[in-house]
Amino acid sequence: MPFELRPYPNPTLEPEGEYLQTAWANSVYPMAERMGVKMVLPKVSPQPHTHLAFEGYQYAKEHGKGNDYNHRMFTAFFQEEQDIGDINVLTKLAGEIGLNQADFKAAIQTGKYKEAHQKALHHAYHEANITAVPTFVIGERVLRGLYSQDTLQKVIDEELQKQQSQAPEGLTCGIDGCC
Repeated sequence: MPFELRPYPNPTLEPEGEYLQTAWANSVYPMAERMGVKMVLPKVSPQPHTHLAFEGYQYAKEHGKGNDYNHRMFTAFFQEEQDIGDINVLTKLAGEIGLNQADFKAAIQTGKYKEAHQKALHHAYHEANITAVPTFVIGERVLRGLYSQDTLQKVIDEELQKQQSQAPEGLTCGIDGCC
């Protein structure tokens, strides 16, 4: 689910600023090290707005490559320090995961997926009540912020157990008559 920390036209932060330097030194870098994830504070300054990248996600999702696209964007930004606010960078990255570059670029330039992205943001902000990243929605539980793998696994296991206990026993038939 998309979530923009600073949606356009709000100003984005500069990585050389004290806030990001402190936040990354105290939180992000230690967490990444604990998890064995290579991650850097991108030097792209100011940080890019991400609406075009999210519109690109809508294109990728429609073409069966949503997860591949997201992974490539995160790697490009947080490991390779690429500017994911630049349509040419986005187009190149889309091509790397097998999307048609010309079609992708045209879709972004014409705003073909702008409405889909705005609907997804509306859902995130107003219906799912996402207010921070990361946010995990597991069943009825909403976990905001960083949690250990053990905690997340415990919540997932509890939800699975809850669902299994609510499942009907014996033969059941659906509305379509299938039993």
